[in-house]
Amino acid sequence: MNHQAFPQCHLLRWIPPVLLLLAVMLFAGSPALAQAPQKLSPDAVSMEDPGSELWRQIRQRGTSEPVGTSQVRSVESGVLINDLGERWAEFRMQELKHWGKYPLLLVIVILVVFYLLRGRVDIEGGLSGRMLHRFTHYERALHWVMASIFLFLGVTGLILLFGRSSLIPVFGKEVFSILASLSKEGHNLFGPLFAVSVVLMFFQFVRRNIYAKGDLSWLLKGGGFIGKGHVTGGFFNMGEKTWYWIFILVGAAVSISGMILLFPNFGQGRVIMGLSHVVHGIGSIVLMTIAIGHMYLGSIGSEGSLEAMKTGYVDYNWAAAHHDRWARECKDNNAVISPEQFAALIGEEPPRVSTGKPAVEVKS
Repeated sequence: MNHQAFPQCHLLRWIPPVLLLLAVMLFAGSPALAQAPQKLSPDAVSMEDPGSELWRQIRQRGTSEPVGTSQVRSVESGVLINDLGERWAEFRMQELKHWGKYPLLLVIVILVVFYLLRGRVDIEGGLSGRMLHRFTHYERALHWVMASIFLFLGVTGLILLFGRSSLIPVFGKEVFSILASLSKEGHNLFGPLFAVSVVLMFFQFVRRNIYAKGDLSWLLKGGGFIGKGHVTGGFFNMGEKTWYWIFILVGAAVSISGMILLFPNFGQGRVIMGLSHVVHGIGSIVLMTIAIGHMYLGSIGSEGSLEAMKTGYVDYNWAAAHHDRWARECKDNNAVISPEQFAALIGEEPPRVSTGKPAVEVKS
């Protein structure tokens, strides 16, 4: 018997298991096995990049309805993270805050340049001293209450929108934080009162702001600044009527959107809240831009205009220049009062009457 054969046979018995083990190891590490599909449970999430795909689903990107579940029963409570607020913040900081200041600055520059070049628009013939009753006590009180609330909301709104970048360098962070907090609380408090004033203004003045024959010629002549000849107007001219309807419609949009933002407990979701932010911001800037022009024309820009909201009466020559159809009606109805009668009504001395030019007469 060959004693060398025994160890060789003993070693040969281990060759097949070793080869099998190597084969299994090589096969298990092959790409084919690594890419083989795995059978997942119905609740499992199949994804190539678990982190990014999970984050995408959490933020609801690509879906319109919430897919999560929550014990909280409220609007969109199943949405863990909603990026609509982030998009609104970007719009507010990058678009609204950047572009919103230009209309306000532009109208101020235009009015300053116009006043320096043209000056006050005086009444042809000067003041006559004869007066016409134009607004009642209630109408003037309503106008001044609405105007005061509007100015307060405009100033506080501008502080909240532009104050961080414009006021912090001047007053510092501590003072601005107090000012911003007061502006926010005041804005929320007086906002509903503005909505009430818009409704009252609509019902009080809507009948006299219906467009009528002759208003288009006022528009084509730019209120008298384009071409020659007199521009005709009724109790309110075309420009005043247009401002009225802009105030009512845009003011209603600003009021409704403000209510949605102030009372977020009527079932409105993030989409409605975001759209309300956009409408409220843009609408407020539109109103403030046009209101600056309205305040200019109603005060230092036009002779005799402010008297209507101070005493409720206007000079006859002013009415003939800006509202000739209404002045004609007053004259035909013997509604023109003398300077002495007007002074007695308001308890003052008779007003000074300009004698530089003859008084304007309106043809009957």
